[in-house]
Amino acid sequence: MFTGLVEDTGSIAGISPEGGGRRLRLRTAIPLADVAIGDSIACNGVCLTVERTAGDIFEVVAGRETLAVTTVGGWKTGDAIHMERALAAGQRFGGHLVQGHVDGAGRVVRSEAAGESWILWVDATDALARYIASKGSICIDGVSLTVNEVAGSTFRVNLVPHTTRVTHLGRLAAGDVVNLEVDVLARYVERMLSFVGGKTGLTFDKLKEHGFT
Repeated sequence: MFTGLVEDTGSIAGISPEGGGRRLRLRTAIPLADVAIGDSIACNGVCLTVERTAGDIFEVVAGRETLAVTTVGGWKTGDAIHMERALAAGQRFGGHLVQGHVDGAGRVVRSEAAGESWILWVDATDALARYIASKGSICIDGVSLTVNEVAGSTFRVNLVPHTTRVTHLGRLAAGDVVNLEVDVLARYVERMLSFVGGKTGLTFDKLKEHGFT
């Protein structure tokens, strides 16, 4: 489990084929002496398992499913990557519940400055838009954010100056693809309604028709 609060923006030091997936070597300022083999690190929002460490480098393997669902397949050596270690018991919880299980890719529609803030409009596709609500939570490339506005399948988030300083979100441009993880509570609500709806006729879509978004 993660919080969506980025610990470090590291980089990709190397990529090589591994079965049907890829082995990634990532450079980080996170103290790897405190990271055990088998620990999880979210990389641009993707939960990956540490297999090796050496100096400031750790290695992970991304399988076929990860390459199919996330942006990992398009990563290149030198790319900047948001990193966060899994939440430990007793730590302060400052973001929102993030599993590191990316739901799909979104595409940046617009990126622009607005006073001291930076605004992103992202197209989440219809498949994910149903889970995104104004004032709800969304994780973009591993960064916990609040949804400020929803219009169809697109949504807007405002980045405060701190976020633009410590992440690469402020450097995104129209057309860039990002990893999205919706609020886990929305997924469970839909799953519960699939059972309740069979008896009552209540569905996720019907709730949306009545303004429950």
